[in-house]
Amino acid sequence: MNSLFETMRNLGFRRGPQRLVAGIGGGIAAKCGVNVWVVRLLILLSFLLPVIGIAVYLLAWAVLPWQDGSIPLEKSLRK
Repeated sequence: MNSLFETMRNLGFRRGPQRLVAGIGGGIAAKCGVNVWVVRLLILLSFLLPVIGIAVYLLAWAVLPWQDGSIPLEKSLRK
């Protein structure tokens, strides 16, 4: 399981400092070099897909690292 978390950290993706909810959109925008509002709009549109959009967002929230490298799922599993 530790290798999964290290892989996620090594992707170079961090939740963005321009966060509105969980920073997923801000992180994607920073990594891809696009406007954060475009990414947020695409995320909101993905929520229109039955279950998939929200499920992927929640999965991303659980496994993507914050700016300091901490991962929520990893923290909860270590408790």
